[in-house]
Amino acid sequence: MSMIEMFRKELQQESAITRKMLERIPDDKYDWKPHEKSMSIRQLSTHIAELPTWMPMVLNTEELDFATAPYEPKQIDNTADLMKYFEQSLQEGLAGLVPENEEKVNEMWVLRNGNDIYSKTTKAEFLRITMNQITHHRAQMGVFLRLLDIPIPGSYGPSADDVSF
Repeated sequence: MSMIEMFRKELQQESAITRKMLERIPDDKYDWKPHEKSMSIRQLSTHIAELPTWMPMVLNTEELDFATAPYEPKQIDNTADLMKYFEQSLQEGLAGLVPENEEKVNEMWVLRNGNDIYSKTTKAEFLRITMNQITHHRAQMGVFLRLLDIPIPGSYGPSADDVSF
């Protein structure tokens, strides 16, 4: 199995878990955050939903420089719009994970803010970081939902709220 095939399969599998987590967000909680230093549910869920688009962005560019391309998140105000955005992002992500991009996975890729280098890795390594970010932020969302007493879906097995897995 090629690296592109592996990432494509993993993104498809992880998207089912992500979908279950995002669809539980109540429309009236988008401004809620557990702590003043935390992101709001809107910020966190929008970032989770957009992360699949990082796959083709990494494969088709040499770097992302926040100094020249400032982060401008999409404004999401309800779960129906969030789910549409996630599905669009997922399709964009999968569209970039095609066999002809296999030749790019060993090229270098940089994440920076001007002269501050956050990451300089192969594209394959940053695709892995992107997948890890999806899991990391999804786990954060699980904590947010737990604090709001919203049942948490199972991820890699049952949860205390979802034993059906």
